[in-house]
Order: sequence, then C-alpha cells, then structure tokens
Amino acid sequence: MSAVNSLPNIVTSLHRRAFLQNSASAFGIGALATLLQRDGFAAERAPQEHPPLPGLPHFAPKAKRVISLFQSGGPSHLELLDYKPKLKEFHGKELPDSIRQGQRLTGMTSGQKSFPVIASKFQFAQHGQSGAWITELWPHTAKVVDNLCIVRSINTEAINHDPAITFIQTGSQQPGRPSLGAWLSYGLGSEADDLPAFVVMISQGSGSDANQGLLERLWGSGFVPSNHQGVKLRSGADPVLYLSDPPGIDRALRREMLDKLAAMNRLQLIQTGDPEIATRITQYEMAFRMQTSVPQLTDLSQETPATLDMYGPEASKPGTFAANCLLARRLVERGVRCVQLYHRGWDQHGSLASNMPKQCKDIDQPQAALIADLKQRGLLDETLVVWGGEFGRTVYGQGGLKDDYGRDHHGRCFSMWMAGGGIKPGVVHGTTDDYGYNIVEKPVHIHDLNATLLRCLGIDHERLTFPFQGRDYRLTDVHGKVVNEILA
Repeated sequence: MSAVNSLPNIVTSLHRRAFLQNSASAFGIGALATLLQRDGFAAERAPQEHPPLPGLPHFAPKAKRVISLFQSGGPSHLELLDYKPKLKEFHGKELPDSIRQGQRLTGMTSGQKSFPVIASKFQFAQHGQSGAWITELWPHTAKVVDNLCIVRSINTEAINHDPAITFIQTGSQQPGRPSLGAWLSYGLGSEADDLPAFVVMISQGSGSDANQGLLERLWGSGFVPSNHQGVKLRSGADPVLYLSDPPGIDRALRREMLDKLAAMNRLQLIQTGDPEIATRITQYEMAFRMQTSVPQLTDLSQETPATLDMYGPEASKPGTFAANCLLARRLVERGVRCVQLYHRGWDQHGSLASNMPKQCKDIDQPQAALIADLKQRGLLDETLVVWGGEFGRTVYGQGGLKDDYGRDHHGRCFSMWMAGGGIKPGVVHGTTDDYGYNIVEKPVHIHDLNATLLRCLGIDHERLTFPFQGRDYRLTDVHGKVVNEILA
C-alpha cells in the first residue's frame, strides 16, 4: 500500500518538474492537455473512445464485422470444393508438362522424378438450389451451401507456409505489415467498449500434422498503433494472459492504481508527444474492462442446449474449433470488429487420405452451425464470414502413387468460401482446368480478395493508407481489384 500511497507525491513532483522544464511552452502544453481531455485521454474513468477514422467508411457498408475461419496449413481444394471428375481417368498417369508449365516447386518435391496424378478418394455431390459440388466429408456444410459463395480461382505467388500465410494475412510476403484485423480496427474502430476490436483464437486439428507454428505477428499491428493488434483468447483458466489481478489486489485498488498510472502517462505524453503513450493508456483501460467482460464472454451457461447441440459435441470444450466458432458469434454480438479463428492441421504432405476426414470432422458441423446461428439471429447480413487457407495442394502425389497419398503446396489455384454481408449467396466463381492445377477463367489474386473484403465493409482499399518510412502503405500494397461479380 505504501507504494500506491506514494503515487500522489510522485505525480505532484512530476507536475513541478514538468512546469520548471517546460515553462517556455506552458501555453502549448495547456492547449494539448485540453485536446487530450476532449479526446478522452485525460478522462480517468470514461469509456474508451475508438471511433473510425474521419471519412470512413467510404461507402455504405454491407458488413460491419468479419469472422475469418483460417485453415492453417493449406487444405486441399481437390478433396473439398473443386470437383474434378476426370481425375479418375487421369489417376496414376504422369502430370503433363503442358499442365505443369515449369511451375516452381517446393524443396519437398523438386527432386521427384515422377509426378503421378492422384484422384481424390472422396466422393462429391451437388447440394442446394445452387447445385454446388461439395465433398462427402462436409455433410453439415452441404446443408447451408446456398448461403455460400465458393471461389475456386484464388491464387498466390507464395509456395511455402510462412510467406504464404503472411501474404494472405497482411498483403505482403515480408513480415512487418499490419494484418487485416489491425487495418479494420485502425480504419473502422470498435463498436465494443469492453472488448478489443480484434480477437484471435487458435484450435488444434485432429490430424497428425497439426503442429505447424503460428507467429503472433500474423495478427500483429505492424506499423499502425499497437492497440490495433489482435488479442489472443486462450483456452485455459486465464483466457487473456496477465489480465487477472494478483492476490490481495481488489478492483477498487486496481482502479486507483490505474488512475494514478494514467496521470503519469498523460504527463509524459504531453512532454514527448509519443502516440504510443496514448496507446498504452487505452490498453490499460481496456484490460481493466476486460476483467469483467471476458469471463462473461466465455461463460456458455446461458446458451441453450439446442444451440450447443447445433455446434456439436465439442462446443462446450474450450479450445476446440466448435467452441471457438460459438465464441466468435458471441464476440460479434458484442461489437467486436474482427474475429480470426486459426485451425491447424492441414499441411498434409502424407497420409492426406486418412487425416482429411479427421480435420473435416473438426470443422464441418461448427462452421455450418455458425452460418445458421448468425442467420437465425439476424447477424449474417452484417457479418462477413471467410473460410480458407494460405494455398491449396497439388494434383500429383508427393512421394509418388500411394493409397494413403499426400499432396504438396499449390498456390496457382485453390478454393475459399465466403458468406454473409455484401457477398452473393449460392454462387460459384472461377474455374480451374480438369486437373485442378491452373485457372481457366476469373482469377482472384490475394490482393483482389482483400480488396473485395474491404469493399464489403465500406472501405476503398486504395484510400485506407498509413504513412510509414516515406510512403503510404495499404493492405493491398499497389495492387488489387474488387471482384464485383460476387458482391450482393
């Protein structure tokens, strides 16, 4: 308690020191303090103000928020969303050079002398009024297919995991750029006073290759202010690290400590003008409010048995994809701008045929339930749901022709689906060749995908920029065009 009681003396000393050191600019400091008071930095207990940037959104938005169901590792489009019936007659034959076209290969298959075509072991069928072809591994997703827009012509230059996943998350293969969620938080602000604008959750797949690492920079803020980075929710007793008070610290004492700390930080902000100090103040305040809001968020006792049954048997098991999908719905209900779910285990260089059903069982029912749940609550029209990985998989078998085959990385074409705010439901966009190896029509590059997502949220991707090191950066770099054909 003595340390806390001494804080007023420290603050008084800092006031005196600041006056003596900066008396020449006292009027300027006073003016800045007035501005800070107006903007909320000097309000000790006022709710956090996190408005959108001036002039945003640029257009009337169709979606207010995004849920990204990111399948880390590169799920095979040939087993899930891009039905290729002719592969049965091509099975076991060498992939023609006219199809491969000298493609750059990863180090895992560049030394192969043979590239045999392998047809998927799994069956496809048409579903819904749209008649879209869906794998037998997704019986629940097939029931909501008329809500989906399937894009079969996504493409990327990246052929290895780290640059590929960095590219689709940040618009650059090089680390250091803000992620999609950070851009949305920076540009559109938050509708939630007691939760971050950007939340991340990770689940472990049931497949044997579910150990791929995920670096926190993938949901980082890059060079935009650090309060826009994603906040990771964990599955343990403490969903957010360092959020709980230590023993002996009650809420009133924590409030008093934060108020005194904020006073010292505001003095330093006035002296230095460092915007990261303002960020620090808002983050302390958000953490204080999250001490109440996070336990309420993760308490599923108020969900009905019917809702829990809809998401599947693992919905009540923290850390599963099912539980995270349910939490994603609860987060967007509370005004969170971007929710990013990562599900690991799709890097199936071998044993794809035996591991793919396990991965699909993890996600099929929960992702279908998320769509249905959002729709029945009137949230789907304002929520954009995006499913996909960093790339697809090759039509040829890695390591040759095997019964329990594997496939290598493939970025020339792969499939994703979207649903909800701003996207046409029940459509398929883009076509690949009979091998599922090259795009035949309507290609959609990673930059085009991100430009389109931003458009659904009312943002012109060319106008949401941030000045850094002498140039204006944006999520789509200097590329990207909106895919208007899939917009509602």
